[in-house]
Amino acid sequence: MRIIFISLLILVLASLHYYVHRRFVEKSHLRRSVKRAFNIFLILNFLGVFAYALTRYYPFIPNWLYFIFSLPIGIIFLMFCWTIIYDTFNQTLELSKISQSKRDFFRRSLDIISVGALFGLNIRAVSEAQNIVFEEVDINIKDLKKPYNIVQLSDIHIGGLIDAGFIKSIVEKINALEPDLVVITGDLVDIEIKYAKGALNELASLKSKYGTYFIVGNHEYFHDIYEILKTIKSLGINVLENDSVYIGEEGSGFNLAGVYDMFGYRTLEFIPDLQKALKSIVANSPTVLLAHQPLYIQEVENSSVDLMLSGHTHGGQLYPFRLLVKMQQPYIAGLYSHNDKLQVYVNRGTGYWGPPMRLGVSSEITAINLLPS
Repeated sequence: MRIIFISLLILVLASLHYYVHRRFVEKSHLRRSVKRAFNIFLILNFLGVFAYALTRYYPFIPNWLYFIFSLPIGIIFLMFCWTIIYDTFNQTLELSKISQSKRDFFRRSLDIISVGALFGLNIRAVSEAQNIVFEEVDINIKDLKKPYNIVQLSDIHIGGLIDAGFIKSIVEKINALEPDLVVITGDLVDIEIKYAKGALNELASLKSKYGTYFIVGNHEYFHDIYEILKTIKSLGINVLENDSVYIGEEGSGFNLAGVYDMFGYRTLEFIPDLQKALKSIVANSPTVLLAHQPLYIQEVENSSVDLMLSGHTHGGQLYPFRLLVKMQQPYIAGLYSHNDKLQVYVNRGTGYWGPPMRLGVSSEITAINLLPS
């Protein structure tokens, strides 16, 4: 499966590079030497895609070199998006009735703007990925007897640049909040478990009143989910596998349930089962469900769940990609009221997948205040 995925990824990225070459570089009015430099950059960038594919799941190179290999996918995506804008503008100029001299002026101006924009967007995206923001949100829950503080992590994607140092810094920030509960809503591990253990071990230092709870995301299915679950449990982290626990003192707490990811429908193992997860909940107490993909809301909407916590989307990660995510997921980032009873919160991701880049979508640690309605 991994070979097929990598092959398709390289084919798609080759097409994007060719499109940028044909519709931006060759169509521009830049000097010949600048065009040559752009074309050389595109070739090197495409070679970087191969280097990334070879090293993504086998971290045997230093982080600084892996950082360089990680950039080409994000760079070409932003270049491709900008080239669509550039191409559209040029086509519009061709159809316009303005004079040739004005066309040439607008085209040269667009060339200059494009070079600056491409450089600026990529620098901004790399810079934005280095910052993790605390997103504090108040959520009112019907029949909740007392407030609770929950910290949500999601989509950390341990592997490559997301290493032990990265996790340690997150743990320190969370412990300073002294939360009642920590939840991790999937896609924690994105590499072979033998390479992830050093980073995972840092999570054992998480401190909260009622402990840390984890559910799998789709990426755990790619890297021996059995070993991942075994290792996470060995750290004292509670794994919710289509089941539930009661959080808080009897009569004043809430049910916390968790299901496997929807990817289980493809693998035919570790299949999400909401009915099983809610079988043992305490009646007349609110229920919070951990489900990796917001799309799972379709199976939850007629249940007794009051709040679903999800991730998966990364908020789009690189902003233009948000439009594609929206075609597959009903909710992208933040708090939503799905109906009169059910709310959904979607974490934008605490790490990132692929390139160490984010644009218009910061990484997030969510501090959720559950409040009586």
